[in-house]
Amino acid sequence: MVDLRSRLAAEALGTALLLAIVIGSGIMAERLAGGNVAVALLANTAATVGGLYILIEVFGPISGAHFNPAVRAVMAARAELPGSALAPYIAAQLVGAVLGAWLAHAMFDMTILQFSTKVRSGPGQWIAEAVATAGLLLVILRAPNGRASSMVAAYIGAAYWFTASTSFANPAAAFGRMFSNSFAGIAPSSVPGFVLAECAGAVLGLMLHRMLEPRLARRGHPNVIESSGEHPAD
Repeated sequence: MVDLRSRLAAEALGTALLLAIVIGSGIMAERLAGGNVAVALLANTAATVGGLYILIEVFGPISGAHFNPAVRAVMAARAELPGSALAPYIAAQLVGAVLGAWLAHAMFDMTILQFSTKVRSGPGQWIAEAVATAGLLLVILRAPNGRASSMVAAYIGAAYWFTASTSFANPAAAFGRMFSNSFAGIAPSSVPGFVLAECAGAVLGLMLHRMLEPRLARRGHPNVIESSGEHPAD
């Protein structure tokens, strides 16, 4: 059993690297795309998908590779992880998210401490975040053993493009990205709406999982799996 200190370190480091990948690839993409936002988003998506898969594979055996307070809260609600570790996990993820943003800025010779001015608000954005987060939780909870890392990464890549918000689906990511006035940033005033939508989406994803589980079990669905207690997420 991995001790709590190691798990928290893994969550902080993994979240920091995830945010560095998301923000750093956005900065690079915007600089190289010549004003073509679609090309920039495509490059940002590709880097995020690849990076997320690798981070889940590396840190999953240590901490579960949540990197996401909404996912951590759902796992605690399902009693798959100790509820007493919820607050420390979330704190580690939030600290990691900010450090990841600062790391991206340092790599690109940008001002380290900054705040985004990119407003992301409105019903469409909030619905998109709820949908993205619900889908993420459903993928995590329903993924067959050994396939969660690839399925989560693929889902996030798809959600970058089918949601109006480009799928943050992660309160820690929203928190960290408000500290970056770059392609992947979000204005501080927009963060509360995103976080509330993500929390609602997490609850919805859990409800959908519970609704589907007995039906699939009765039919002998091959993808019904027992929880391992370690589930990754974006």
